[in-house]
Amino acid sequence: MSRQINKLSATAVKTAKPKDKTTRMADGGGLYLEIRPTGSKYWRMKYRFAGKEKLLAIGTYPDVTLADARKARDKAKEQLAEEVDPSMAKQLERQLGQQVAANTFQLVAQEWLERVHQYDVVPDHYQRNRRRLERDAFPVLGKRPLSEITAAELLTCLRRIEERGHVETAHRVKTLCGQVFRYGISTGRAERDPTPDLRGALRPSKTKHYPALTDPKEVAELLRAIDGYGGQPVTIAALKLAPLVFTRPGELRQASWVDIDLEAATWTFEASKTGQPLIVPLPTQAVDILSDLYGLTGRSEFVFPGARSNKRPMSNVAMKAALDRMGFKNQMTVHGFRAMARTILAERLGYPENYIEQQLAHTVRDPNGRAYNRTQYLDQRREMLQSWANYLDQLRT
Repeated sequence: MSRQINKLSATAVKTAKPKDKTTRMADGGGLYLEIRPTGSKYWRMKYRFAGKEKLLAIGTYPDVTLADARKARDKAKEQLAEEVDPSMAKQLERQLGQQVAANTFQLVAQEWLERVHQYDVVPDHYQRNRRRLERDAFPVLGKRPLSEITAAELLTCLRRIEERGHVETAHRVKTLCGQVFRYGISTGRAERDPTPDLRGALRPSKTKHYPALTDPKEVAELLRAIDGYGGQPVTIAALKLAPLVFTRPGELRQASWVDIDLEAATWTFEASKTGQPLIVPLPTQAVDILSDLYGLTGRSEFVFPGARSNKRPMSNVAMKAALDRMGFKNQMTVHGFRAMARTILAERLGYPENYIEQQLAHTVRDPNGRAYNRTQYLDQRREMLQSWANYLDQLRT
C-alpha cells in the first residue's frame, strides 16, 4: 500500500504554533514543515540517494506556500527517478544563476568601460559613451545575459533610439554594443556578436560636417576677430593656437606642458582617434604664444587649464562659446580649423595630401600598406606649418 501524501492543509500550516522544542508536521512523500521555537517555519524533504538518507531544504513559510513546497517535492521525486540528487541539482542551479547574473550585458559593459575603453579614448569621449550605454542600452538589455541577447532584441533597443529621431546615436550605440559583445567573447561570456546581423537594419545616418571657413577673406576676418577678442587670456591663446596646429579640439584643450618642448619647437602626444604617437612641429608663432602663456599657466599640468580649477583642462565649450560671441555661430567651430587648414593647404598653398593627412593625425599608409610613423615627413611638415603660419599672418594684414 502506498503511503498517504498531501496530509496537510493550508489552514493547518498557517495556524501551526511553535512549542518549546522544534516540531515537524508531515505532508507525506518525505515533505514536512519544521517549526522552530522562535516561530520560524521551514519546508524540508527527506529522501534517500545512493543508499544514504539526505535532506533537501526547500524554503521558508510563508515565502514558500504549501502548494509551492509540494511542487518542489514532486520535482525532486522526478529527479530521483532519473538518478539525480535533488540537493546537488539545486546547488548547481544556484551557481548557474549566480554565473548568469554576473554575465549580464550591463555588468560586462561596465567591466569593458572601466578595464578597456577608458584607456582607449580621451576622457570626454569615454564619458559620452558611458552615458549612451546607461541611457539607451542598459534599461533595455542591462539585465539580460550577454550570451542570450539576439539580433532582434538589439534591434528593438536601437529602434527606440531611432524613434526619438536620434539616428546617429542609434548607430553609435550599435557600435558600442558590438565592442561589448566582442569583449564578452574574449572573456568567455559570449559566443558571438549579433551586431553584424543588423547591417542595413537602421536608417543611414547623415554625415555631419562641422561648419568651417575656407575662403581666405573670411578666414582673415576670423583671425582679426580673435586678435581683438576681449575674453579670458587662456581662451584667447587657445583660439590663436588652434588654426596654427589644427589638432583635434580635445587634444588641444588637454595639452600638457610636459609634452611640449619649446626649445625643440615640438609638441608630442598620442592622437585621440588612432592612439598613435604624433609629433607636431611648432611654427615660431606658436612658440611665441606658448612662451607667453607659460608665465600664466606653467604651474598647471595643462597648457589651457579650466577657469575654475587649474587641475582640469579648459571646458569643451569655452572656445566654441567665444567663436559664437564673436559672431561666427553656425559658420565656424573649433573642429572647423582642421577643415580650414586642409582645404587651403592643398588648394591655395599646394602641399601634398600625405603631408597634410599626417599632420591631421589620420592614418596614412605607404604603397606597401604600412602606416607611416610619427616622424614621417617631420621636416616637410615643419616647413609646411611654418609656411601656413606665415600665410595666416599675411591674411591678417
